[in-house]
Amino acid sequence: MPATDYQGSSSSLSNLGRSILSIRRDQVHSMETIHDSTSQEFELESFQRQVADQFYDLSSIGSDGLLSISWIRKLLDVFLCCHEEFRMVLFKNKPYMNRAPMDRLLSEFFERNVKALDVCNAIRDGVEQIRQWQKQLEIVLCALDNQRSLGEGQFRRSKKALIDLAIGMLDDKESNANVAHRNRSFGRTNIPKDNRSLGHFRSLSWSVSRSWSAARQLQAIGANLAAPKTNEIAATNGLAVAVFTMNCVLFFVMWALVAAIPCQDRGLQTHFYIPRQFVWAVPMLSLHERILEESKKRERRNACGLLKEIHQIQICARHMNELTDSVQFPLTAVKEGEVRQRVQELRQVFEAVKDELDPLERQVREVFHRIVRSRTEGLDLFSRGNHPE
Repeated sequence: MPATDYQGSSSSLSNLGRSILSIRRDQVHSMETIHDSTSQEFELESFQRQVADQFYDLSSIGSDGLLSISWIRKLLDVFLCCHEEFRMVLFKNKPYMNRAPMDRLLSEFFERNVKALDVCNAIRDGVEQIRQWQKQLEIVLCALDNQRSLGEGQFRRSKKALIDLAIGMLDDKESNANVAHRNRSFGRTNIPKDNRSLGHFRSLSWSVSRSWSAARQLQAIGANLAAPKTNEIAATNGLAVAVFTMNCVLFFVMWALVAAIPCQDRGLQTHFYIPRQFVWAVPMLSLHERILEESKKRERRNACGLLKEIHQIQICARHMNELTDSVQFPLTAVKEGEVRQRVQELRQVFEAVKDELDPLERQVREVFHRIVRSRTEGLDLFSRGNHPE
């Protein structure tokens, strides 16, 4: 869906959010309560508008930039921003934490947070998997780039690296376990120094188990995720809407990460329904639809991840592989020129991945730790909800 199809005026967006949150005005019985309710309503509406603005910005990206590493990093920034705003909403409304149905809604939210931590660990494994592919590209570049002359030995070395790369990028349920041989979780930093022995890595611990499934984890995060009922909105003074909003942000971001980055048992066909009266629903649903459409493209159906850079690696590697199969020695000037042109295309992809992977991994790590800290703090607020300081 083009961006112009769902852009509206700021006043209409505000009115949509206000129509949801204004239900609790009927509960006001004094001028003092009216003042407090109006202030709280403004804060909750502000949170809704901020989420909407952030996702409209994300959805304004063109098709060339969608699912690129830079877009995924922007998505993680949006998550961190929304998460911090939601944290402040909870902090300012501590007395409501233990009241029904807020206690149940928060308990379910914190449980989804725990499930999201596993997704973060799996995504970090996926980032490491891409880093291994990057090393194969580097072998090709070392063999063929900046060489005065190109001989058979260099092409044999390049061919072996390209074959290893193609095997590593196969899309199956075991690919992550067989290729992404990191052993650390977000709480550990011990990195194996010897990358030569796959058996060595199998003897170490894993971020997620061999039986873990990204598809099942997403289904668990999205299970029973429904918009709050009118009585729930009234009983929580509108806070139920904020909890639902953050649940949807969490679900969408985890889903988009699984769509983009290799991980075990990827699956995108999870139920994702949001009533369009929420001010942030239209851009979020539009992004969901665009990512699904990308996954259905013929050249992406069997991809191990929809990340733009993964697609570029596959294209460049295939072209280079076809070219190395066709060379005969001694090389003609025309064929050598063609090889050097393909090598330069490969280098551009290599440099783009090299520059972006480390910042991406740091952001995934930050999302993990932010969820942990906020959940701990939220549970503390939850337990002391009836005892404000």
